[in-house]
Amino acid sequence: MRILNFGSINLDYVYSVEHFVQPGETILADELQIFPGGKGLNQSIALARSGIPVFHAGMIGEGDDFLIELMKKAGVNTRYIRSSRESRTGNAVIQRDQSGNNCIILHGGANQRISREYIDEVLSDFSEKDFLLLQNEISNMAYLMEKAHERGMRIILNPSPMNEALRSCPLRYVNYFILNEIEIAQLLGGDEKREEEQIHEMLKRFPSSKIVLTLGKRGSLYAEEGMDYRQDIYPAKVMDTTAAGDSFTGYFVSGIWKGYSAKESMDLASKAASLAVASAGAEPSIPKIEELEAAFPSS
Repeated sequence: MRILNFGSINLDYVYSVEHFVQPGETILADELQIFPGGKGLNQSIALARSGIPVFHAGMIGEGDDFLIELMKKAGVNTRYIRSSRESRTGNAVIQRDQSGNNCIILHGGANQRISREYIDEVLSDFSEKDFLLLQNEISNMAYLMEKAHERGMRIILNPSPMNEALRSCPLRYVNYFILNEIEIAQLLGGDEKREEEQIHEMLKRFPSSKIVLTLGKRGSLYAEEGMDYRQDIYPAKVMDTTAAGDSFTGYFVSGIWKGYSAKESMDLASKAASLAVASAGAEPSIPKIEELEAAFPSS
């Protein structure tokens, strides 16, 4: 039983600002920092730092091999990563305000060069009972889901960013959805409902799936047929929320892979997210399992 994360690899340009820029406004940034990022890279590193083996597949631009080395150093198996001559590495422009909140603009770059041939090549090494972790920052998502399902892989989807292309994917094949308030509202058609109603509406549409809904400071919800559970946050002084969701996702998947119950996996993920928000940057803020165990000795 193995985990393949077929996902994005980015460079993040993080601008520290007093407030998010408004239409027609020009503001000065207090600081610019450049970090490795991409939801795919972040989640693979979270999985590796949680202490489990993970394979990453994805594309970078030529000359950015240091990103591969960084992932290797974190413990990620990078044998399936490829370089593109046609596109630069994907990147994100991130505004981070004084409260640690962020807003993000993505440019896909090499992440949008994922071909069907490349997908077939990678998936040929995986089979039934293996996990496939996906976000929505790469191309050919529908094909990837179809082929993974044909091979009997269990699909975990973090539908971010949510867009029309993702709606056309075979979402009925998804075993686990991990999504936030905005993404679930968009997926359900923009209905403004309470989170408990939203998560049960998701179960009606995808009765074979398990749903994880993250709610920021209000914690998170888990639901599957016949069961639901609310997880509180572990309070922390917020410095930067950029990789909190990716840390949560990585550690939740790690818990499921280790055979933990849904409740135990949600608790583990919440602890990881609380450590992530207390540090700056995306990849640098993702905690190691040793750090989590030191911060929460009863874990």
